[in-house]
Amino acid sequence: MLGSPDSDPLLTQGFPAFLDVEALLASGWEPLAFQQFILKIHSRCDLACRHCYVYEMADQSWRAQPRRMSDAIADRAIERVAEHANQHDLAEIDVVLHGGEPLLAGPDLISRLVCGIRGAVATGTRVNVHVQTNGLRLDPSFLRLFESLEIRVGVSLDGDEKGQDRHRRFADGRGSHALVSESLTRLTSGRYHHLFSGLLCTIDVRNDPLRTYEALLGFDPPAIDFLLPHGNWATPPPFRDPGSPETPYADWLIPIFDRWYESPVLQTEIRLFQEILRLLLGSPSRAEAVGLSPVRMVVIETDGSIEQSDILKSTYQGAAMTRLHVLTDSLDRALLHPSIVARQIGELALSPACRDCAIMSTCGGGLYAHRYSPAAGFAEPSIYCPDLYRLITYIRARCEPDLARLRGTR
Repeated sequence: MLGSPDSDPLLTQGFPAFLDVEALLASGWEPLAFQQFILKIHSRCDLACRHCYVYEMADQSWRAQPRRMSDAIADRAIERVAEHANQHDLAEIDVVLHGGEPLLAGPDLISRLVCGIRGAVATGTRVNVHVQTNGLRLDPSFLRLFESLEIRVGVSLDGDEKGQDRHRRFADGRGSHALVSESLTRLTSGRYHHLFSGLLCTIDVRNDPLRTYEALLGFDPPAIDFLLPHGNWATPPPFRDPGSPETPYADWLIPIFDRWYESPVLQTEIRLFQEILRLLLGSPSRAEAVGLSPVRMVVIETDGSIEQSDILKSTYQGAAMTRLHVLTDSLDRALLHPSIVARQIGELALSPACRDCAIMSTCGGGLYAHRYSPAAGFAEPSIYCPDLYRLITYIRARCEPDLARLRGTR
């Protein structure tokens, strides 16, 4: 175990603080190596989005982070990522350039990291690089850079002008839709479309679901991620009453599912729907929002801290901490951190209510951060439990004839 109840905020917040990692290892369980490395290359943003989990929720540690990852920390991060990939003989890794707004870090740091990691990993290890941006600075010079470095580009967009500008605003209140649309047009029309990995849309149930979906489709995205706004039992998300059986988020998503599923050609992948269907067919999930697949990602902050998923910053101050750092610690040490272990042990990390649920293997307890309560830590069902149950059972019933045919052909 890491830390002590007196020194580590993790150990005052319930599960998984006292998870017996040594007993798990003795039983034959082994951690799986990280495959996704999220590099926080800039800790500030040029938007002031109202629903941002980094700046607007419980953990305010961004205030103490250096604005930009230094060259020295970048070089050490390169070494640690390559060390981990080489030690575990990984055939493929994903590197995600993140923030804040990663484009604020500038082209030199981006080139340094991407070229450095590709040069440091063993021959034969493929390095897939992605950048997740708000799109404001996605100008021709960045597009040329991303093309030269083979970097895939994801953009955050919450739908049409009304939907986008409800939350994704500048600090002075101006909306961002017009500028982001211009950038997306540059990315999606002509020579750069092959770089486009998709759109990330945070749900606001006040926005019309089909109008939102159609606005996103207007940019011909290869994939769309619909994200439930982050919240938990201590700080519930908007319009999600912890004691209510109402399902506002499932009710919002179901019309989109029907439109998507009835499309004659599924040209755009909606990851949440795709993963639920995979799970219903008995395949493992490739996303952490549903299913019980081990989570194999780690974060390196701008100051070099090795952290868990930054989504945990929505729960409490220090929730993502590991007290490890690239200057002193290998990424292998993080594999045995109780909070990272908890995300690799499947149903053993679920609440009794989740383990007794008929859709446990499909739902998987929902996103880990959404399970948090001050009393139990991350051992509650998801704050979105009614929505997830409604959505999954609707998709299962709606698609059962097709699923049965697919199972029969295997």
